[in-house]
Amino acid sequence: MRRRPVVIAPSEKMDRGAGKNQKSRLCFLALLSAFFWILLLYFHFVVLGGHAVDESIKLSLEDKPVNLPVVRKFAPSRVVDATKVDVKSIREPTKPVDQQQPKSTAKPEVQNFPFVKALKTVENKSDPCGGRYIFVHDLPSRFNEDMLKECKSLSLWTNMCKFTTNAGLGPPLENVEGVFSDTGWYATNQFAVDVIFSNRMKQYDCLTKDSSIASAFFVPFYAGFDIARYLWGYNISTRDRASLDLVDWLEKRPEWGVMGGRDHFLVAGRITWDFRRLSEEETDWGNKLLFLPAAKNMSMLVVESSPWNANDFGIPYPTYFHPAKDDDVFIWQDRMRKLERKWLFSFAGAPRPDNPKSIRGQIIDQCKNSKVCKLLECDFGESKCHSPSSIMQMFQSSLFCLQPQGDSYTRRSAFDAMLAGCIPVFFHPGSAYTQYTWHLPKNFTRYSVFIPEDDIRKRNVSIEERLSQISPEQLKLMQEEVISMIPRLVYADPRSKLETLKDAFDVSVQAIIDKVTKLRKDIIEGHTDKNFIEENSWKYALLEDGQREVGPHEWDPFFSKPKDGDSGDTSAGAAKNSWKNEQRDKSLNS
Repeated sequence: MRRRPVVIAPSEKMDRGAGKNQKSRLCFLALLSAFFWILLLYFHFVVLGGHAVDESIKLSLEDKPVNLPVVRKFAPSRVVDATKVDVKSIREPTKPVDQQQPKSTAKPEVQNFPFVKALKTVENKSDPCGGRYIFVHDLPSRFNEDMLKECKSLSLWTNMCKFTTNAGLGPPLENVEGVFSDTGWYATNQFAVDVIFSNRMKQYDCLTKDSSIASAFFVPFYAGFDIARYLWGYNISTRDRASLDLVDWLEKRPEWGVMGGRDHFLVAGRITWDFRRLSEEETDWGNKLLFLPAAKNMSMLVVESSPWNANDFGIPYPTYFHPAKDDDVFIWQDRMRKLERKWLFSFAGAPRPDNPKSIRGQIIDQCKNSKVCKLLECDFGESKCHSPSSIMQMFQSSLFCLQPQGDSYTRRSAFDAMLAGCIPVFFHPGSAYTQYTWHLPKNFTRYSVFIPEDDIRKRNVSIEERLSQISPEQLKLMQEEVISMIPRLVYADPRSKLETLKDAFDVSVQAIIDKVTKLRKDIIEGHTDKNFIEENSWKYALLEDGQREVGPHEWDPFFSKPKDGDSGDTSAGAAKNSWKNEQRDKSLNS
């Protein structure tokens, strides 16, 4: 029997159709839901989270060392002028506080600059030399010691051989008249700083052979002795030879390449004008050491610097006193406090009849006409001015010591006077205030009296009357300030070492370290001083910490720059005259 086909009822067909439709709806809803969540997740992670992702990428990149170009050349500047390096890649971007993401408190290390290790030494509190290490270049002997072997040729008029003895201090002074202490006094030549400073450096307690931790680099080149040999009767090629040779030697050293010499310094015991020849004319004065591009990067310490240039710095002339221990200084200071000073003011010096701008003639006239002034007239031949004992005795018996310009801005006499506890009276700001800013208070009224040259030249001021107006109380404060400054103004015996006091050498070295450290930090932080004007260098020297801008100054008339060049014929003439003064003093030096 044949089976009949199954017949599906209408209701069953409807149920099956509804099932298919229900499955389609469920698939559609599932797809819609998935799409919704995909959009939601995209919005959350990509749109909202994009900033955080970028930030995490930046942070991860910052953890990796960055290879930046080695810094090699810098523009000369007395104020720090950072190199043009993109330091943003080594620093975290600055953002508003409310946008900053939580992160580790550890700061990423800036390892791309080769001097970072040197900066970090200061963080080691157990290291007394942290941040104070000095690397001394081992120069060939022709740059220093060989000159001493030929000491007779170091000056045209002076046999310098005896002045290079005792580590540069010269022969001991006998205390026949009781003017000096029993020890520590020497007939020191005023231009002997080259060898004194280098010998003091040998006793420096933080020398290092590891250049990577050095805070500064010392170049023991006897620049002053070098030029002294050739200033008279030699062509410019001979005068420049050692300077060019030195630069060539330094530029081949790996230590030089780190900062292009901006962390290097050297010392010359002469005035800056001996190293600033303006032209290639044979008749022009001096050599061109300080105009060489490499030397413009270095710091040169001289007994008189240029007010218009940024690569030299004034340090004190050497006096006759070179203490071997702290007590030598303390005993001398106490003695200066107790002295009875019978003269209101005094002057030791010679007139300058060939210089129409000199006020020495008027000063001598005022002193001669005063009953309270002591005068030591200096000129050719035998004179008490050539006797250290006579000079110091006069200064010790005076309340004020007049210090007009010499052949150039500065005089050794100013430091001899302050060593004797005598308050200096200056007539030009270049004689001290803009020169020795490392060693003297910037507030010059604390230790000195300033009378503008024009007031003397035009006879508008009586020196006696001006000084008599200072009250006894003020006088006492000024005198104590001068006496308290003595340690910073003298060079200690290089064969010994002071314990608690800082002498002129210590102050100078620390100032150089501070200068280089500030430069390095400014390089890392990207600080630049685009408005620096080198002709205003003397103004920058007077700025307080943190200041960078300079403007008009009351001393501008004193430093109007010569139109014919950087230092001008006036400065070259001053340098020549200073050598004539050496000839005048030959009786002392012979």
